[in-house]
Amino acid sequence: MEEQPTFTSAGLDALPPAEVARKAENVGVAKAGMSPANVFALSVLAGAFIALGAIFATTTMAGGGDLPYGVVRLLGGLTFTLGLILVIVAGAELFTGNNLIVMAWASRRVSTARLLGNWALVFTGNFVGAVATAGLMYVGEQYTFGEGSVGATALSIAATKTSLGWLQALVLGAFCNALVCLAVWLTYGARTTTDKILAIVPPIAAFVAVGFEHSVANMYFIPMGLFVKSDDAFVAGLDNAPDLSHLTWGSFLGDNLLPVTLGNIIGGGLMVGLVYWWVYLRGSRARA
Repeated sequence: MEEQPTFTSAGLDALPPAEVARKAENVGVAKAGMSPANVFALSVLAGAFIALGAIFATTTMAGGGDLPYGVVRLLGGLTFTLGLILVIVAGAELFTGNNLIVMAWASRRVSTARLLGNWALVFTGNFVGAVATAGLMYVGEQYTFGEGSVGATALSIAATKTSLGWLQALVLGAFCNALVCLAVWLTYGARTTTDKILAIVPPIAAFVAVGFEHSVANMYFIPMGLFVKSDDAFVAGLDNAPDLSHLTWGSFLGDNLLPVTLGNIIGGGLMVGLVYWWVYLRGSRARA
């Protein structure tokens, strides 16, 4: 009688941390070796994907004043996970996730020039994709939905972010990208698309719910608030408009995006990437 194959579930088990570290290192080498044209195109997509998550979150939180603060933030966090799910599953290049390339850099498989070049190109592409999406949403007047509650929420989010202190934004950015890179780290150990999605949701929902700062998300949130602010008639019609005195392009770039980006690098590159490299990979021989 023909022997029947034996099936086991071992192939669906998540990778152990040591293997995840080696995979993260190899992924970093591959990312740093991609053509600039492909990197930029995928970076624009990632900026748009994160913006889509931000649009979903803003709409969900609109008009939620009757709910407790924590519940509104949790709902916004859960819906925002759409952004990273699209980045990971559909495939795109996200600056904050690419901070994990430091693992390949620490192993001398990626040069400093390639590391910084990748970060700069991806950051630029993310900016283009996120701001362009904000501009299109403004032209489409999506902010007027819900009797203007979506636009009021967009203004409130942007005004809050541009009112943060420099050190405050830096610290909130560091903890944000620690969670983002931990989410990416968990997806490296996943075996199926379902595993990846389930691994993404808790860390990303957490960082949004508690108010941490993500540079690429802010490339949508703050420009969208700035665009809505430019609609004088809309702002004048709001019953309780937030203080918009800090909501300027200068505050966005210098007082929020700069410290948040530096914090993201610290959180993702140092607090996650280099720590895991030191634990699992520091004893391996350099292969570059």
